[in-house]
Formats: sequence, C-alpha cells, structure tokens
Amino acid sequence: MRLSIRHTTRYRFETPVVHALQRLRLVPKETQGQRILDWSMDYENAHEELQYEDQHHNRTTLVAVEPGTQQVVITCKGAVETSDHSGVIGQHAGHLPLWSFRTQTALTRPGERIRSLVDGLDPNEDRLGTLHHLSKTILERVEYRTGSTTVATRGEEAMRDGAGVCQDHSHIFIGAARLMGIPARYVSGYLMMNDRVEQEATHAWAEAFVHGLGWVGFDISNGISPDMRYVRVATGRDYRDAAPVTGISFGTTTTVLDVEVAVEQQQ
Repeated sequence: MRLSIRHTTRYRFETPVVHALQRLRLVPKETQGQRILDWSMDYENAHEELQYEDQHHNRTTLVAVEPGTQQVVITCKGAVETSDHSGVIGQHAGHLPLWSFRTQTALTRPGERIRSLVDGLDPNEDRLGTLHHLSKTILERVEYRTGSTTVATRGEEAMRDGAGVCQDHSHIFIGAARLMGIPARYVSGYLMMNDRVEQEATHAWAEAFVHGLGWVGFDISNGISPDMRYVRVATGRDYRDAAPVTGISFGTTTTVLDVEVAVEQQQ
C-alpha cells in the first residue's frame, strides 16, 4: 500500500521568542514492511541546524527558532510504501541493548493497578498469546477517551481513572510487559483511518520482544497488531523518547500546540 502523509505542527508563543531549539522526530523509519518513497520538511520562522540518528535509530532533526517570532510552523509531507507483516518488525537493532527495554520509566512504572493486569499470566508458556491477552484486557479496563489525559500522564494514573488515549494504553502495556520480564517499547507514527483522512494527532502503539519473531507491534487502542495502514516514525522506552517534537525556549512562558495530520492511500 502506498500512503500519502501530510503533518503540520504549529506553535504559537505568548511573547516573542528570545531563543528556542526544537528536536524533531518526524522522519519515518526504513524498516521491515516500510519503504520511504519521498519525504520533506519545511519550516516557517525556524531553520534546520543538523540531523542525526539517536540511540533508538530515530532520524532526529534539530531546528532553531528565529528570534522575535511568535509562531512556528513545521510541515512534513511524503509518501511511504507499506506491506502487512502482522506487526512483526524483526530482530533488535539500535544502540541500546535489549535488556534496557525491561527497565521501567516514570511514565510506565507500575502501581497496584498495572500489577493486577499480570496476575496469573505466565509469559513463558505462550508469550505471544499472553501479550495479545494483555492488550485486550487493557482496552476493556481503560476506555479510549480523548482529552482525558496529557502527555505527562503516567500509565498507572490512566489505569486509576479508567480512561486514556493511545499513549496511555501503550504506557500501561509497556509497564505490564516489563513486569513480566518482557522487553517492550513505545512507537509513534501514523495510521490511515478507514473513515477519515484528516486527523487531529499522530498515533502511538507498543512493541514487545517475542523470541523467534523479534519485535512485534500491538495497537492496544484498536485491538490489533499494526498492518499496512501503519507508518512507524520513532521508537523509545516511552513517549518522551519518541515524541514528535520536544524542545526548550527562553523569553516566553506559554505555547499552544496545534497539529493537523492527513493520511490517505495513493492510487
């Protein structure tokens, strides 16, 4: 499947910027089941400083915001060719060892509610089946509800409130998998939805390491493993490692982030 993607991010600063740097993870990965046909990034009131590959093999771009500006627009667009591998990405690659994905972070650290998810589960009997069961259970207990959490919400907090979005579902899954000794990581990317082209956000899901298969994806929010409608962009130990845009600014106190995403199939 050939997917056309357009992703626009707008920052509106409350007062003119003195100095700001933004770290962008907005270039899709070249990986199993995914080939980048073309990709470009344009900037309004900002300029590219450098590109590099981080510890997770994410293509990362550092941009500087022009002094005095109050709005920055970043537009990404391109085409990606995908194929369905039932969510299987394959063996581990990257600068971090596999064992590092068994370590909890602040966003994935389990409390009693996440711990309850793994009671009675034995990943040594059927790891793949256990992970699919875990994904299903999370969706049953945590309703998908937009606006119910923020990027700073911990997985345990979303479990407590019984509501969250794809980021929260992924953090809960990752925390529970790591509790069972299974390496797990966070994925940010795009999803072509069947009922619309225009979207208000990027998508997120999780991957866990299964012996004999390697990394396998689980989209908890939709109850499936990623197929040809998915485009992987960045991976990490949690959202903070794979966030599309992060950065620091001086001379202003508040920014408003507006995101527009369009994903559709090209004929």
